[in-house]
Amino acid sequence: MPDQDNEAGQFRAKLIRRKQEWAAEGRLLTGRTARPESERLPPGQREVKNWPVLDLGARPRIDLKLWRLVVDGLVESPITLDWQGFQDLPQSEAVSDIHCVTAWSRYDNRWRGVLVSDLLSLVQPKPEAKFVLLQSYDTYTTNLPLAEFAVPDALLATHWEGEPLTVEHGGPLRVVVPQLYFWKSAKWVKRISFVAQDQPGFWEARGYHNHGDPWKEERYSG
Repeated sequence: MPDQDNEAGQFRAKLIRRKQEWAAEGRLLTGRTARPESERLPPGQREVKNWPVLDLGARPRIDLKLWRLVVDGLVESPITLDWQGFQDLPQSEAVSDIHCVTAWSRYDNRWRGVLVSDLLSLVQPKPEAKFVLLQSYDTYTTNLPLAEFAVPDALLATHWEGEPLTVEHGGPLRVVVPQLYFWKSAKWVKRISFVAQDQPGFWEARGYHNHGDPWKEERYSG
């Protein structure tokens, strides 16, 4: 077991180092910008039919009996939901595209889960809440403006193409914020915090763009 943990740690460190090198080099950048209403495929992207699996090698397997989602920070009604409590919230479907910072896009993904708009109605963010921090069961974090989190087709997804999300793709629950590069759509999410000041997440602190608009090609901070 210690050897396996060491190998996993080395693999993770290698992947992180490679991604940081990409950011420093500006890899995949085309220098183009576009508008989503005129070009469905953002600059530098290619369409794929499969759904590639990208992670740092750690895929937490979460017992649904122990699973919890905490929604806290600058909200009028903070909540902690168990799995049944989450299922009891209004369930909706949405269709959206995925745009990964590693230059692939997948069209027309069918999701099911809880719309972010319904979550916001439940917890009621305070006026001073301007940003959202997402934290995952594997300790991953990412940040985004509340305005981006609150778009109509953003949701907390439990299903993709009619089936429960697999662990590889962020199950049992992941965020889907389709208008931004997909690293902003955290897998295995366990905490959603509303804050007044922005705080860079895992990749944002390692050379990736703080916002992540695919049509502006906001891949890296440089």
